Amino acid sequence: MDEAVRDGAVREKAPAHLWIVGILALLWNGFGAYDYFMTRTRGAAYIESMMPGVDGSRLVDYIDSFPIWASAAWGLGVWGGLLGAILLLMRHRLAVLVLGLSLVGAVVGIGYLLMRPLDVPDMHTGFNAVVPYLIILIAASLFLYARSQRARGVLR
Repeated sequence: MDEAVRDGAVREKAPAHLWIVGILALLWNGFGAYDYFMTRTRGAAYIESMMPGVDGSRLVDYIDSFPIWASAAWGLGVWGGLLGAILLLMRHRLAVLVLGLSLVGAVVGIGYLLMRPLDVPDMHTGFNAVVPYLIILIAASLFLYARSQRARGVLR
C-alpha cells in the first residue's frame, strides 16, 4: 500500500532515505545519550574504556566544574538529538525545531569544551581531537536534512 490514512487524511509513504537517516540518527544519538548518562553518573571506568590513556576521574571532575549553562547546553544537544531523531522517524514537523535546538546545544556545549580544554594527554590527538567537530557536523546535517524534508512536505 503506497498511502496510509492517518487522522482522516491520506498520507504518502515516507521515502526510504528518511528511514535510513532516521535510524542512523537514532543510533548515533542513542549512543550519545548513553555516553551522557554514563559520564554524568560519574562513570570514570566507562570514560577510561572509551578514551584509553585518559584519567576518567580527572575528566569527571572537569565535567563537574562546568557552569550550569554549559551543562544545560550539553544536555540539550544530547537529548534534543535523541528526541529529534524519534520525531524524524515519526515524520513530525517538530523534528526541525528540536534538531535545531540540539545543534545549538552542541555548538555551545562543545564550544565551551574547546575554549577551556582539559590538559590531558591523548584527549586532543587522533580521533579524540576530531570527535567534537564530527558531533557538530552530524547535528548540523540532521537539522538541515529535517528542514529540507519539512519543505518537501515529508514532515507534517
